[in-house]
Amino acid sequence: EERPRDVEPGESYRIGGHDLATRLSFFLWARPPDAELMSIADRGELSDPEILERQVFRMLEDPRSEALGSRFAGQWLRLQDLEKVHPDRLLFPDFYQQLADDMRLETEMFFNSLIRDGRSVFDLLDADYTFINERLARHYDIPGVIGEEFRRVTYPDTMRTGLFGHGSVLTLTSHANRTSPVLRGKWVMEVLLGTPPPPPPPDVPDLEATAAVSDGRMLTTRQRMEQHRADPTCNSCHRFIDPIGLALDNFDVTGRWRIRENGVPLDTRGELYDGTPVTSPQDLRDALLRRPIPLVRTFTENLMAYALGRRIEYYDKPTIRAIADQAEADDYRVTSFILGVVNSGAFQMRRAETTAETTVETNP
Repeated sequence: EERPRDVEPGESYRIGGHDLATRLSFFLWARPPDAELMSIADRGELSDPEILERQVFRMLEDPRSEALGSRFAGQWLRLQDLEKVHPDRLLFPDFYQQLADDMRLETEMFFNSLIRDGRSVFDLLDADYTFINERLARHYDIPGVIGEEFRRVTYPDTMRTGLFGHGSVLTLTSHANRTSPVLRGKWVMEVLLGTPPPPPPPDVPDLEATAAVSDGRMLTTRQRMEQHRADPTCNSCHRFIDPIGLALDNFDVTGRWRIRENGVPLDTRGELYDGTPVTSPQDLRDALLRRPIPLVRTFTENLMAYALGRRIEYYDKPTIRAIADQAEADDYRVTSFILGVVNSGAFQMRRAETTAETTVETNP
């Protein structure tokens, strides 16, 4: 993207049609623009809001837009971290690489379906469906799914509603030999709510340093956590993180449902920062949906950062709020957020860079 000759360093300007076509194509397709988009840019018509909107929806209907699931959703939801977790084969003999690949594909296909079917961003939390094949269905104990082909399946109950039931998310927020309410709570706070907890204080022992056995019996993860956060220094943060993660502790390392750990019935009771009691994934979903603004703005912020190829700065915040407010009028459809980003000044404009050389030239 070259700066026009009549634009001074530090000045903001609207980018040309070809540059806009390229930005749009790499945002939605992760590849250069096609002949139709470039032809419209050649005629100077991409600056027409109606034509631009038609092109956005044309591109979203194209299979190439599935890059949003593999690239944007993959980055935002940190699906690449799934490759870092290798569940202990002695404890989880049914987990293998092909299953892990299916888990990631499930989440990518689920996200792409939100765009294709005009679904709300809140389906991320409360969708009663997913996309699985026989291998994943068997892992999730969902009957009636045969074959390698992925297909949309409605959950038989509410245990797995939304992303909280996806094996990808549950595995990437676990350790190889045990679940981690801390990692799961931290993931929800950072990825979905945009409120990362502070880093742990220095010299605080890791949970792994906490005894795993007491009086000759294996302790549950919750019991070890209670010992760990007995230190007031640790408790100040864990009281926010742990209740979120514990609400998801009925899912084991590989995302299978369980009711016991080390032979002991699971205790997933907790209380969120505002006093809301949570004991299950459904309780957690309901609590987050009662205060949806953090999810909406965090999603907008991540989508905009992906589209712009840079991090979000303080001066982008009003635009993010405006996009989220506009999406409310369209039932928070994911496509409304995409269109809001494309129509934003941040996407269609650029500020001419000021370098040391230009500073000398313009300020002799």
